Amino acid sequence: MKKLVPVSTIMTRNIVKLNLSDDLTKAETLFKKHNIRHIPVVVGNKILGMLSYTDLLRISFADAIDDDEDVVDTTVYNMFTVEQVMAKKLVSISSDTTIKEAAEILASKEFHALPVCEGELLVGIITTTDLINYLIDQY
Repeated sequence: MKKLVPVSTIMTRNIVKLNLSDDLTKAETLFKKHNIRHIPVVVGNKILGMLSYTDLLRISFADAIDDDEDVVDTTVYNMFTVEQVMAKKLVSISSDTTIKEAAEILASKEFHALPVCEGELLVGIITTTDLINYLIDQY
C-alpha cells in the first residue's frame, strides 16, 4: 500500500455546496439528488460549516420519507436555518495531507467528512466512503 499519497488524488473536487441563505428543503433535495451525506456551507468558496444528512435527521423525520420521492415535508425545516443546524467547528485539511493522516483524523473524531482547503478556500471534500473505496482499490 502506498504510504504518502495525498488526499488530492481521491478527494471530490466537484463539490455540492450550500449557502447560508439556502433552506433545509434545498439541502434535503441535494442530499437525495446527489446521493451524498455531507454538504459544505460556503460564502463564495470560503467554508463556514458542514451540514450532514444526519444533522437533518436529528431535527426531522426525513428518514421516513421515501428516498425516491422528490417532495419533502418542509414543516420542520422551516423552523430552522442552515446555519443553526450545520456543524461550525470544523477540522479541515490541505490537499497535500496524506490519505493516512486524513484517515487518522476521521478515525479519532465523530464526523465522517473533512473539507479540503487551500488557505480559506474550499477545494475539495474527503469522506470515510472515499477512504474505504481507496482501500478497496488497494486489494
